[in-house]
Amino acid sequence: MTSDTTPTYVSKGQAFDRDMNYIPDRVTKESGRSQDPYDGAELDVMTWPVEPGRYRLVAAKACPWANRAIIVRNLLGLEDVISLGMPGPTHDSRSWQFDLDPDGRDPVLGIERLQEAYFNRIPDYPRGITVPALVEVETRQVVTNDFPWITHDLFFEWQEHHRPGAPDLWPADVREEMESVMKRVFTEVNNGVYRCGFAGSQEAYDEAYDRLWTALDWLEERLTDRRFLMGDAITEADVRLFTTLARFDAVYHGHFKCNRTKLTEMPALWGYARELFQTPGFGETIDFDQIKAHYYVVHTDVNPSGIIPKGPDPEVWLTPHGRG
Repeated sequence: MTSDTTPTYVSKGQAFDRDMNYIPDRVTKESGRSQDPYDGAELDVMTWPVEPGRYRLVAAKACPWANRAIIVRNLLGLEDVISLGMPGPTHDSRSWQFDLDPDGRDPVLGIERLQEAYFNRIPDYPRGITVPALVEVETRQVVTNDFPWITHDLFFEWQEHHRPGAPDLWPADVREEMESVMKRVFTEVNNGVYRCGFAGSQEAYDEAYDRLWTALDWLEERLTDRRFLMGDAITEADVRLFTTLARFDAVYHGHFKCNRTKLTEMPALWGYARELFQTPGFGETIDFDQIKAHYYVVHTDVNPSGIIPKGPDPEVWLTPHGRG
């Protein structure tokens, strides 16, 4: 991997600012074209129809944003309705590549890189080629990469195809509070670890570090007297927090300098994280080797040596959590 093809994440002297502009199309029960143009020009915002077998979810196990889509797909029993393509953990500036598949091509879409699906839809797509992405199988065109809406719509729009007994990930009686909790989890924790890791100045890092640990201490306290974030049942909020916690000691503690405390040293959060890991639909989506390879190899501006740490021991995730 050479310098001219390696993505740059750290901007010297600047705080990390995540680009939240995604392809805003959605897959919903009712489809049609909206009058709101994408990025002022090339596309109208569209809603695409719910249709089993029409879409492929491309989601790398290494990526926390993609990981949440894989988990929600599992929990709702949509495995036979929306197929899953999984790129490998490392990539260059040309995007995620299907190097884990035979001949280096996705077996359904027939493409080598996710970039091809983006360019099939939007030639010279100007932003990052991100996962998760929903791709229309027949045309091999990306439909959307708007990750918060993808999991939202898997629950609300695909309900006719959920498995019997699928969990209510958006319970109506706590939905307003859950939205507030998820907003704080996203800004302060999910994105907070990235603000630490990609800080371009000491001042930006110090502020990000303090914000992160304020939020983690709040979560530790919240989970001391409740089983899950919203009470006794798993919700979307838990899925969103889990994918960061699963990567915390393996990556964020050292690689992103979030090193005040390890997750294993926070009793409530550690017990909570292990219970989720040991819940069907969660732990089988976690591949620590892929996670570490992604962060330690791709982020050459943070880890120029490309050396991947051997630890920590993943077996600790299977120890009794003592909850419930």
